Amino acid sequence: MKKQIKSALPTTTGTNLVAPGVGDDAGFANYLRTIAQFPILSAEQEYDYASRWVRDHDNDAAEKLLVSHLRLVVSVAYDFRNYGIPVQELVASGNMGLMQALQKFDPEKGFRFSTYAMFWIRAEIYETILNNWSIVKIGTSANQKRVFFNLSRAKRALGIMDGNLSEDQAEQIANYLSVPAEDVKRMSTRIVARDLSLNAPARNTEQDGADMLSNMADAGVDIVENVERSEFMQRGGALLKKHLADLPERDREILCARRLSEPVATLDMLAKKYKISRERVRQIEERAYNKLRDAIINDTEKTDDK
Repeated sequence: MKKQIKSALPTTTGTNLVAPGVGDDAGFANYLRTIAQFPILSAEQEYDYASRWVRDHDNDAAEKLLVSHLRLVVSVAYDFRNYGIPVQELVASGNMGLMQALQKFDPEKGFRFSTYAMFWIRAEIYETILNNWSIVKIGTSANQKRVFFNLSRAKRALGIMDGNLSEDQAEQIANYLSVPAEDVKRMSTRIVARDLSLNAPARNTEQDGADMLSNMADAGVDIVENVERSEFMQRGGALLKKHLADLPERDREILCARRLSEPVATLDMLAKKYKISRERVRQIEERAYNKLRDAIINDTEKTDDK
């Protein structure tokens, strides 16, 4: 049985990394400055620290692994900033998910820690959102919950700004998520009504924190993209082959052409081949990749539970 981390996230810097500035804008800005100083690990360093934690219960190695991924938590939390919950609370929840991921992570399976941790970070953030939104506001149907947790991502993918949706925009999102347009409009209205986005005009300390948060999120996205494309997709082995085969033929071909081939096919090339728009190619790529990633992570979880 794995030993619990004595001090899962260090506080020696004077910044509480478990509850990062909750209710304190200046404190959160300081938190962001602090975690920006932690180095991003190479694959070799990450494997070494993870192995030392699993094999020797080395708390110092565990802490180095955790703090190097705090920017990733900020990146994920930033995606849920418009759900009416202070982003500090979402980051705190995500940090708990990060620690849970470390307790279950096995570096010998060939995946980078960031890829594995994404599942746990999101799960904790989802739980926080669910605990702060009533069932009446979220809705009880599968479609309503799908819209609730994917609306921001769909808007970003389709280039739609935050705010009230037009009829055409609601239809676009409905098609993207494969749900009725009415569910999209209803959920968008609920979310906009409770929008507490950090992008709103704020005091200087708040604005500094918002700007840093945006930059941190962008950096986190870069980390995720680099890791997932070069490691997760290339080292999935049998699981990768298994779940690739489960994708529809066109989705599989586009995903392979965009992420598993050298040279990488351009959006224009694939748009001409399949007689669809460049944007549609990109949507198919993202959808197929997300399905594949989630299937592999879920499969890994089932193996861990046995």
